[in-house]
Amino acid sequence: MDKQMTTAQMVAQLRDGMTLGIGGWGPRRKPMALVREILRSDLKDLTIVAYGGADVGLLCAAGKVKKLVFAFVSLDFIPLEPHFRKARQAGAIEVMEIDEGMLLLGLRAAAMHVPFIPTAVGLGTDVLRHNPDIKLVASPYGDDRDWVAMPALKLDAALIHVDRADARGVCQIAGPDHYMDDLFVRAARNTYVTCDELVDSDWLHADPVRAHQVFWERNLTTAVAHVPGGAHPSSCAPLHGFDVPHFKAYAASAQSEEGWQAYVEQYVACTHDQYLERCGGLAAIRALPLPVF
Repeated sequence: MDKQMTTAQMVAQLRDGMTLGIGGWGPRRKPMALVREILRSDLKDLTIVAYGGADVGLLCAAGKVKKLVFAFVSLDFIPLEPHFRKARQAGAIEVMEIDEGMLLLGLRAAAMHVPFIPTAVGLGTDVLRHNPDIKLVASPYGDDRDWVAMPALKLDAALIHVDRADARGVCQIAGPDHYMDDLFVRAARNTYVTCDELVDSDWLHADPVRAHQVFWERNLTTAVAHVPGGAHPSSCAPLHGFDVPHFKAYAASAQSEEGWQAYVEQYVACTHDQYLERCGGLAAIRALPLPVF
C-alpha cells in the first residue's frame, strides 16, 4: 500500500468552499509546505479551522479564506498574527471566535460522529454573545442546569505535518506535544500529511517507543508527501525550533502591499527546494534552537 503523493497532487484533491482543518499550534508544527501549495493554487472561499499561526495569516493575506473558526491566531512572541489582524480588522473574513477548549470539543464531537458535546466551557462569557448559533441545552438529569452545546466541527480535509511517516500512512509525532492533530484527523473526511522523513515500516516497528508516538490509524491517512523542512518557519520539535528572524520578516511584510508581494515572490512563488535554499538550507533549519518555556 503506497499512499505517497506530491503536495501539488494533494492540493489538487481540494475544492473551493471546503472546510479545512490545519493541525499544529500557533508557530508549532504547521503543514506550511501544504499551505504554500494552496497559495499557489486557484482555491478560494475556504473555511479554515485552526489553532492558528502563520498558516492562517498567509491564507488570509492571499484572499483564500471565507470563514475562520479559531481560538487564537498567534506567533507567540508576536502575540497577534499580523496578516490575520489586517483581515479581521477589515472585515474581510467571517469568523467563529471560540475558546480553545470549545474548539477541542467541536473536533471531538466530529470525531465521535455526534452533533454536539455539552460543556460548561463558554458559560458566562462573551463567546456565546458573539456566536448566537451556539445553543444551550438543558440537562436531562433533573439538575436544572443548562450547558453549552458545542457543535461538531466537521472537516472536509485535515492538513497535518509529522516528523516521520511510512508509505502506508503510519505517522509518528516525536515531539513533546501532538497538540490536537489526532482530533483534526478523526474529524476529517480526508487527511493529507507531510513528513520530514519517509521511513520504512520496519523502522516504526523496531522500537516500541515509536508505537506510542503514533496517534491515529493508518487508514485515516489519505496521502503522505515527503517534504523535509515542510513545517518551516514553524517548529517541528525535536527536529528544529521556529525561525524567529523569518517570522519577523514575515510580520514586517504585513505593513504594505509591496512588502507582502515581495514576501510572496521570495518564499511562495518557488518550489520547495528553492524555498529551503532561500531560507539557508535544510541544515540551517535543522539547527534552529528549540524554544524554552
